[in-house]
Amino acid sequence: MFHFHCISSNVKHGNYFCPVCRAKWREIPFNRSLSSNIPHGRIRVNRARLTQQDSNMALLHQVPNRHQLVRRPLSSEPAEFNDDEPLEQPEDFDNFNVQSTAKTAEISTYPEFSAIPQSSPKDEFAVLIHLKAPSANSDQVSGRLVNESSAGSSRSRAPVDLVTVLDVSGSMAGTKLALVKRAMGFVVQHLGPCDRLSVIAFSSSARRLFHLQRMSNYGRQQALQAINSLGAGGGTNIADALKKAMKVIENRSYKNSVCSIILLSDGQDTYSVVSSVQGTSPDYKSLVPSSILNDELRMVPLHAFGLGADHDSDSLHSIAEASGGTFSFIEDEGVMQDAFAQCIGGLLSTVVQEMRVSMECVHPGVQLCSIKSGSYPSKVARDGRNGSVDIGHMYADEERDILLSVTIPQSGEQTTALKVSCAYKDPVTSETIKIQGDEVKINRPATSTISEPLCIEVDRERNRIQAADSIESARAAAERGALSEAVAILGDCRRTLSQSFASQSGDRLSLALDAELREMQERMANRRLYESSGRAYMLSGLSSHSWQKATTRGDSTDSSTIVYSYQTPSMVQMLQHSQSLSPSHQGGQRLRFRSTEKPTAR
Repeated sequence: MFHFHCISSNVKHGNYFCPVCRAKWREIPFNRSLSSNIPHGRIRVNRARLTQQDSNMALLHQVPNRHQLVRRPLSSEPAEFNDDEPLEQPEDFDNFNVQSTAKTAEISTYPEFSAIPQSSPKDEFAVLIHLKAPSANSDQVSGRLVNESSAGSSRSRAPVDLVTVLDVSGSMAGTKLALVKRAMGFVVQHLGPCDRLSVIAFSSSARRLFHLQRMSNYGRQQALQAINSLGAGGGTNIADALKKAMKVIENRSYKNSVCSIILLSDGQDTYSVVSSVQGTSPDYKSLVPSSILNDELRMVPLHAFGLGADHDSDSLHSIAEASGGTFSFIEDEGVMQDAFAQCIGGLLSTVVQEMRVSMECVHPGVQLCSIKSGSYPSKVARDGRNGSVDIGHMYADEERDILLSVTIPQSGEQTTALKVSCAYKDPVTSETIKIQGDEVKINRPATSTISEPLCIEVDRERNRIQAADSIESARAAAERGALSEAVAILGDCRRTLSQSFASQSGDRLSLALDAELREMQERMANRRLYESSGRAYMLSGLSSHSWQKATTRGDSTDSSTIVYSYQTPSMVQMLQHSQSLSPSHQGGQRLRFRSTEKPTAR
């Protein structure tokens, strides 16, 4: 059900595209007196007018009739959510075979300088560790994922248990809710029969629409029927919704190897957020179930999406950060499906779990001083002889950079400083895989007659870390009302980056960082602009940098600007498929993402 006057208003202002599905009108709608049997000025959208291009909206309406399915009453929620559908068994597939990825993760190391004079010790010598996850199999992610209708299909990726938590409060009424249904139709369409989905809808309270069930043809029909029945109204109780989502996950009788939560909200929690002490910042941890806070391995990352200008970006960012997930800012509701597409493109290509990177000093005079790994937990032994970083999961082709600071002593010969290794679990086979990287060796000439060039990979990572630190400092200044100070902090960082070796060498990432910082300065031009978009824009950037993962962030950067993203090929492929289904992308705005993809050549 949609507000007809909202649709006709678009036409009056010269917009001849449907605000729900973005298809061009074949017949121009007009507002007229509605029959008294249509309450509150709402009518049902004519489903026959959907274009063939917008297959996801069409899919939403391909739900079975009452003779095909028996609807479960909404009130029939069990005390325990242990009613999840059993996992797909190998014998249920023709030509089924479990196969791990053909490749393993890669470790590369880059010392700040390849040579140091014998008589010159270094107290803070930088070493970069670069990780790259295995590539996806060719059939791992495609326009339509492997499903039970595919002839000769094989299980070449890790199956997913996904719980989506959807805000259906009063502010989501109308076009927003229609676009949520459309985006969820895309998600349902691209989950395979080994994947399982459950949906939690929340307003003043939360309810589970359906149990965790496989996305077979029958499962898809049930899911679409439940999603299509959603209506909007009430307040915003995020805490109750997350509690119910975790209950679905914790009460599972069966478990797929990959599990995640997607949370979408356009408002602020009106029930649970309180300040522990008057005048202090809100206690956003009160929204997060204790099971997430206590999960050191971050096995259930929650990816939060803030929609529009009125969502609580601070709370959503805090929730995502606590779980090991990301926060994304959907500035334009029309690209909601694209945002979901990028997210599931990553989730459905998970190739690494529980990764731990270890580093050990080899030369007796070398000590590990510090590790810069963003939000990934790291440890340095008391004696400085070894350390570790817990990376957790990685999507296919994803990359991570870790910057170490070590001491290098005087030495009369080549110094073998470090050896680096990692271990992780293959989510398809559950096999533990161990990788040994090359040792970090520093040449020690007797004298230095020629200036040794700085490693551009190390300088690039320093720039990225410095930019992230400056964003955090600028945000803190903005939150206390010092917008001019915040803009100045970002300006100082831009000047420093412009003078770096990487920027002077034309490094694309360093140039993209400058464009990102400039965009943030513009979004802090005044208080209103900062609160409507600047804060969320900065937090989505911080989330992306701290985890080195792609996040959605619509921006106003000129389309000709050189930008990068943490996107993987699987994400790009899923995003492009989403955009190909939406008529609005053929001539309208496309979603742009966080900037900082790794260059292909190192």
